[in-house]
Amino acid sequence: MEFIDAHHHLWAPKTPELDVGYVWLKNIGGMRPFGDPTPIQRDYLLDELRGEPEGARMIGSVHLQCDPRIPDPVAETAFIQKLSDDAGFPIAIVGYADFASGSCAQHLEGHMAYPNFRGIRQIISYLPDDPAHSFVQTNLLDDLTWRSQFGLLADYGLSFDLMLYPHQMRHAAAFFADHPDIPVVLEHLGSPLNRSEAGMKLWAEGMQALAALPHVHAKLSGYAMYFRDRLDDEARMVTQRILEWFGPDRVMFGSNFPVDRLYLTYNQAFDLVREELGGDVEVQRAVFRENAARFYRLDIR
Repeated sequence: MEFIDAHHHLWAPKTPELDVGYVWLKNIGGMRPFGDPTPIQRDYLLDELRGEPEGARMIGSVHLQCDPRIPDPVAETAFIQKLSDDAGFPIAIVGYADFASGSCAQHLEGHMAYPNFRGIRQIISYLPDDPAHSFVQTNLLDDLTWRSQFGLLADYGLSFDLMLYPHQMRHAAAFFADHPDIPVVLEHLGSPLNRSEAGMKLWAEGMQALAALPHVHAKLSGYAMYFRDRLDDEARMVTQRILEWFGPDRVMFGSNFPVDRLYLTYNQAFDLVREELGGDVEVQRAVFRENAARFYRLDIR
């Protein structure tokens, strides 16, 4: 089976000539919202990623920015472009720019110099009463500068990778409805952190609000961030609902490696998704390959 991994990270904090100024990767043992990162605070490069899946062949991939505190985020794009070029392996690049800052346009211009660059991820996951699980210190959806500069993505023909919590989804859907020319893809199952009855109701309502926008897609990724090593009925239900609401033409698989490697093997999440898709070859081809190739404009011929 040939597939595209639509969400992974590559990094090299231990090799000086490849270090682009990582911050959290060098803060050994510093807790993250997904747990203790110590086992992955090391070099993780393309050969290791491509060797993870068993019984399937990765034919392309999508690298997501991994540290918003890198002094020059364009350096990360240059690093991934070189890895792709040296290996002759197609890697779409989703980099970082801060839409709330004065350097946003400058960084977008810098990213655009690299042919594999496709979009921006700026995590907006914010819980006002839970700083340990917040990735940012404010709700960026309320920031007028952030909202204004988000529109620059349309000028450059770029997409946006969205990571947020369920209580932010309705607000986000209303905002993205005003930007139908900017493709958006929701990461990591919509971050179902609170799986109480009330929490899952909020998740379902927010997910359906986003799914109602035809330019919003979803990733079956980040299972370990919310289910750790327990891919049980809850994980399957979440997968089924996402496929139902977004449809198989707007869903793609991503491993979130090496982060998910803290709790899962590559094939545990891969096989769960494949099982939930059923035996329809065209549906499997769409979710594991064609949707990512189309969204990120990956040439996999």
